[in-house]
Amino acid sequence: MCFAIQTAVDDLNRPDICHLLSRPFALLVNRASIDQRVHRSSDLIHARFPGFLKWLVTPQHGMFGQQQANMVETDHGVDLVNNLPILSLYSETRRLLPQVLEDIDCLVIDLQDVGTRVYTYIWTLMYCLQDCAKAGKSVVIFDRPNPVTGLYCEGPLLDPAFRSFVGEAAIPMRHGLTIAEMADFLNRTQAIGADISVVPMTGWKRSMWFDDTDRHWIPPSPNMPTIQTATVYPGQVLLEGTNLSEGRGTTFPFEVVGAPYVNAEKLAHDMNALALEGVRFLPTYFTPAFDKWRDCSCAGVSIHVTDRNVFQSYAMTVHLIATCAGLWPSDFRFNDPPYEYETVKPPIDIISGSDELRNAISEGHMELDAVIGHYNCPAAPNWHPVLEEVLIYDVH
Repeated sequence: MCFAIQTAVDDLNRPDICHLLSRPFALLVNRASIDQRVHRSSDLIHARFPGFLKWLVTPQHGMFGQQQANMVETDHGVDLVNNLPILSLYSETRRLLPQVLEDIDCLVIDLQDVGTRVYTYIWTLMYCLQDCAKAGKSVVIFDRPNPVTGLYCEGPLLDPAFRSFVGEAAIPMRHGLTIAEMADFLNRTQAIGADISVVPMTGWKRSMWFDDTDRHWIPPSPNMPTIQTATVYPGQVLLEGTNLSEGRGTTFPFEVVGAPYVNAEKLAHDMNALALEGVRFLPTYFTPAFDKWRDCSCAGVSIHVTDRNVFQSYAMTVHLIATCAGLWPSDFRFNDPPYEYETVKPPIDIISGSDELRNAISEGHMELDAVIGHYNCPAAPNWHPVLEEVLIYDVH
């Protein structure tokens, strides 16, 4: 059976794949790495290339997405199905260990990204490119869809002075690239020099949302349960730098926002009065089972995207934060570090990519266009000149 959108694991008998994987390799995957029939990549690749797959490598949240929160590391382990060692790159190390690199000739990467700068998988990818380049090992990337399309970009470029594990290069918050395109971009612009081979998708167009494909959505991390979550995430992740709950510990992470000090009806009224395109807000109440405001009754709003092709998540959440800071100035605050291995800079700064958002809101500036950014129209990503050479897929 042939599916409309195919990734490499849907046809591992392709001659180019057989050529690339006919040598000892490690595989960077997690539970969202599946084929169209919902078989694990690791199982399929291990069976198709017996004896060549030496290690499994996993990003943040572990092989099975078992670790919920940020800064909860995952132990190394063993894949009991295929009896393969698992190296966690969100543990005491975020780097490929020497014993892994000694055992392989190349690293195969098959990860589902979500298209947002702060999602750590692309930075784990970058570290792996650096490690492989230094060790003289090649990299093979099985490309996968950007679930929030390859057209729309949002937010300002990251200021290099605010580099961290949630942003290592000057890209916008919503970047519009597939994971293979991002690898090529980072390899070129960060002077990594890795030997990269890409196995592109067939049938994917830049205009496609994930549910426009015929593929199954497997949450790539515990708090990314649906495509709706990924749609609001480029803005809502900013809430991790504040004392507002972003809905972790509820059944709607990133789709609700609130705190015990919020007046739900007032917040919904003021946000709807902004008449932001493609979104409406309803008053809501929730009690997080974990994370911020655990076991506390929170009031706030639920976010309802009415037209995702005009909706701008980053702009929305900047206005949400500014509105809450203005309505409840004695209660709202930006969180202190640490956050994702950064112990000095405020979390909101490394998430947003500079101190401009924090300063604008702290100083009461309500003209927020400068911190919202300018990448908010449907087109091929154009935020860096090298993208003309990086983009793999047509704009349709």
